[in-house]
Formats: sequence, C-alpha cells, structure tokens
Amino acid sequence: MSFLIDSSIMITSQILFFGFGWLFFMRQLFKDYEVRQYVVQVIFSVTFAFSCTMFELIIFEILGVLNSSSRYFHWKMNLCVILLILVFMVPFYIGYFIVSNIRLLHKQRLLFSCLLWLTFMYFFWKLGDPFPILSPKHGILSIEQLISRVGVIGVTLMALLSGFGAVNCPYTYMSYFLRNVTDTDILALERRLLQTMDMIISKKKR
Repeated sequence: MSFLIDSSIMITSQILFFGFGWLFFMRQLFKDYEVRQYVVQVIFSVTFAFSCTMFELIIFEILGVLNSSSRYFHWKMNLCVILLILVFMVPFYIGYFIVSNIRLLHKQRLLFSCLLWLTFMYFFWKLGDPFPILSPKHGILSIEQLISRVGVIGVTLMALLSGFGAVNCPYTYMSYFLRNVTDTDILALERRLLQTMDMIISKKKR
C-alpha cells in the first residue's frame, strides 16, 4: 500500500514538472518562433520532468521522505528513461531532422537517420575506450556503461562552457564598471603632470 502511495506522489510530481516544462518551452524558449515542433517539445518536457524528479528524489533521500525501496525503484526507472532519451531518442531525432532538411535524402530519410544514429553510437561507444569504464561485472549495454560515457561527455562540456564563461563574462561586462574618460580629464591630468615636472626641476635647482 505504501508503494502505491509513493508511486502516486511521484507520478503527480512528474505530471506537474512536465506541465511546467511544457509552459516554459512555449512561453520562453519558443515564444518568437512560428514553426512548432511538437516532438521537440515533448522530448524537452519529458527530459525536464524526469530530471526534476531525480533532483526531488535526492531531496527525499536527505529528508527521509517515502519508503527506501520505492525511492530506489523510481530512481532506477528515472535513470533508465533519461538514458533512453539522451542516448537513443535525442540523437536519432537530431539525425532525422538533419536528413529531413536535405531534399536528396528526403525519400529515404528513415534509413539515413538510422545510419547517422549508428555512427553516433559508434563514436559514443569508442569514447569510453581511453577511460577505465569497461568492467567485467557489468554488461556491455548496462546502465553503468551508459552513465559513465554520458558523464565523460557532460563533464567535458561543462568544463568547456565554464571556461568560456569565465573568460567571456568579464570581457563582455567590464565596460559597465569602467569610468568614461573625457578630454577635460586628460587636460587636467596633463596640467598636473606639468606641475609635478616643474616642482621636480625647481627642487633639483635648489
């Protein structure tokens, strides 16, 4: 009975997060665009909902809310769904969208989309070769294998974005903190410099 109550709480929160992600996508991200891609909107809202649900489960783990077995079940389920979206659905739809915009490949867009996705999966899987990711304890398509590769890509992208932001933000907003120098300021400084030079010469003469 407690598992059903916990599941109803998690499903309700996922529905609320999905609705918030849908509204945020419509009102903020795509408010100036006339072309509506409902598949993109659904994928974004589902990913947003499950990501917020995983954050919610971390808070529930700290506070001791819900049963531990139900928390573990929903954690595994959310992790599987997010990995399914990130590794399989999003790359395939990006390839499908790229192929759909090419007129020569429009008739066989599904085939070329599958080829693009297989190419992505090859490079995605080869990415883990230089790292000690492969373990005999886990299977080749286990959650651990996918999380490790997604983690490598995520940490690398976050490092690149944070480095770019640390350099670009001061360069962009430094002008707001600088005082404008006018011609009168330059003339005043030149007069002060001449006065200082005269004082130095007079002191040398003394």
